Amino acid sequence: MALNAKVFEDGDFCPSTSQSLEESMQQSMWHVLHVFSNREKRVAQQLTVRRVENYLPLYQERVKWTDRTVVTERPLFPGYVFARFLSESRIDAISAPGVVRSLGDQEGDLVSSEELDKIREGLASGYILRPHPGVSVGTRVLVHGGIFEGIEGVVTEFRQRCKVVIALAAVQQSFSLEVDLGDIVVVNKPITKLNLRACSAFEY
Repeated sequence: MALNAKVFEDGDFCPSTSQSLEESMQQSMWHVLHVFSNREKRVAQQLTVRRVENYLPLYQERVKWTDRTVVTERPLFPGYVFARFLSESRIDAISAPGVVRSLGDQEGDLVSSEELDKIREGLASGYILRPHPGVSVGTRVLVHGGIFEGIEGVVTEFRQRCKVVIALAAVQQSFSLEVDLGDIVVVNKPITKLNLRACSAFEY
């Protein structure tokens, strides 16, 4: 079935009067494709070849090598690519090499255009968006950078600029440590569902 809609420059669809409400909703919502690690860019390329609309948010990061420093692009949501398609094009999306599965077709498993547009605009405007684990107060985490690397603790407080305060306990003594979210990993808490609000952060 041919897509009977006009695509505007801003990425929004203008459905024709012959389209059903369900089709319009499908066109406005994005599916979340779980892909193999380090295959995000290849999957996005494959989806483009298959004419499946897709979006892979990338942020730039400076990487220091032995002899020089280079700027590389990394996925903001490692292991995930966003795709927008109608039900008849679903097989073209989920059968692309590197795709593990789609998180689902229910409303709770889809991402709105508004939410992705904010991320797209944030990246284009120079906001610093970085991946970080979905943590909350009370979450047990492991520090993986700095002199406290390997130490476990419990998140007790959130502060500005993506900082968390961790209570570290040893024997019967404890102290707090303020670290970046990027310097911790969640302990014994597998991520089962992508959470846009938990995996990115805006900073100036």
